[in-house]
Amino acid sequence: MITATGLELRAGSRILLSGADLRVGPGDRIGLVGRNGAGKTTTMNVLAGLAQPYSGRIESNGPFGYLPQDPRFADLGQTASNRVLSARGLDQLLADLQKTEVELAEAADDAQRDKLVRRYSRLEEQFAARGGYAAESEAARICSNLGLEDRILAQALATLSGGQRRRVELARILFADDGDGILLLDEPTNHLDADSVGWLRGFLAAHKGGLVLITHDVELLDEVVNKVWFLDPTRSVIDAYNLGWTAYQRQRAEDAERRRRERSNAEKKAATLTKQAAKLGAKATKARAAKNMLRRAEAMIDGLEEDLLEEKVADVRLPQPASCGKVPLTASGLSKHYGSLEVFSGVDLAIDRGSRVVILGLNGAGKTTLLRILAGSLESDTGEVTPGHGLRIGYFAQEHDTLDHTGTVLEQMQSAASSSGADLPDSELRKILGAFLFPGEDVYKPVQVLSGGEKTRLALASLVCSGANVLLLDEPTNNLDPASRQQVLDAVDGFTGAIVMVTHDPGAVEALRPERAILLPDGDEDLWSDDLMELVELA
Repeated sequence: MITATGLELRAGSRILLSGADLRVGPGDRIGLVGRNGAGKTTTMNVLAGLAQPYSGRIESNGPFGYLPQDPRFADLGQTASNRVLSARGLDQLLADLQKTEVELAEAADDAQRDKLVRRYSRLEEQFAARGGYAAESEAARICSNLGLEDRILAQALATLSGGQRRRVELARILFADDGDGILLLDEPTNHLDADSVGWLRGFLAAHKGGLVLITHDVELLDEVVNKVWFLDPTRSVIDAYNLGWTAYQRQRAEDAERRRRERSNAEKKAATLTKQAAKLGAKATKARAAKNMLRRAEAMIDGLEEDLLEEKVADVRLPQPASCGKVPLTASGLSKHYGSLEVFSGVDLAIDRGSRVVILGLNGAGKTTLLRILAGSLESDTGEVTPGHGLRIGYFAQEHDTLDHTGTVLEQMQSAASSSGADLPDSELRKILGAFLFPGEDVYKPVQVLSGGEKTRLALASLVCSGANVLLLDEPTNNLDPASRQQVLDAVDGFTGAIVMVTHDPGAVEALRPERAILLPDGDEDLWSDDLMELVELA
């Protein structure tokens, strides 16, 4: 169980949450919702004990697993399989067992062999106590359901894409859970294909322990949660609804309508009292009565519940593309290997001015790797990328690798403007940031404390001053609420430069209106056909 008492959270001087009392117990499957930047991820970090509240107390009793939006790994040399097994300490036991087997085979005398046999028996007992080979099989099953093939599990974490690492960490958390613990999951469906999302829905719906879930997947919320916490930044409160997702939406709409009716009626009555007070105030003998009427009118308005204010939406824009030649970017014979594993090979492509290309392939096929090579942030093993006349690349990385997490929001924009050759004053950069919902003092927030949705908006804002005529977009709609996602789709639809996109979002492909598709790992190029759309969700 996790309980929070008198919880106050702040982002700089801005109060995100004040005086909140929260409880997560067995059987609670809670959807934590609110617009991007409202403080959902901050709240989750505090519940997980990774950040301290401004005030209040957090108490936890029992095991819990936390999936952050950007998991960090201390040992990138560890294999994916061992990372999952480490949740129950099985990775080290298996390594010790294998080492002891080798030593037994090489034992020189009976005394040494007897000593090794005793050690092996002791290790086997410990292995069995933690579930043994049945647990190893369970881990493999979870990994398979999350789209992690055996070849991926055998690789070091350093060789995996950001999406693959995140799936490994999700598998580790689910494997660690005994069914009665608490799961804190921040956007768990990111980087999952449709089959994996379907399996995860069933897993979480059957979970008997506690669950707090941040997600923009409406179907996941509808099938899994039995309670909703709405984080309202306009009032710095969490509204708790002991309802499932569909019932919550209906109740919230009814609450909003009730508030509007009450405010309208109160404003009419207050206006009438104010008029009467004005008439009475003209007479000295009625001055006290007039003041009382004015106080009553003010009290009517002050006593109302706050309206559910309409949430602000970012004014997402993409850069005005600089002029360029007919073919600003070409690549030929590109291949990439990690050790003996071939990711893809023989990729040739020519990006014409204003063209639209989507890269398709199953998880692990190398889509992100190819974009990184085109962006110049990763070297290919063979082949070359050739810039054409006037090429300006704008790269949006799904793991926000282009952001400097050591600086502030404004410093990120200053760096982006400088590297693109744009001589823009801070006032202009702040105007752009304001359009992307970083107003006022928010420009001084450290990048490292931003939520996933805020990082997405900042990365997109950084592109505005680039003058890019070729955009490389890797999952640009991840971590966004529905309104912000639609803004991105509209911006993609209206961009006049060239776009090369990786996405599992069918809506993003519809906005892109691709002319061609690159199919990985074979590197085949094909004209776009709606028949390829079913491959998008599998990506």
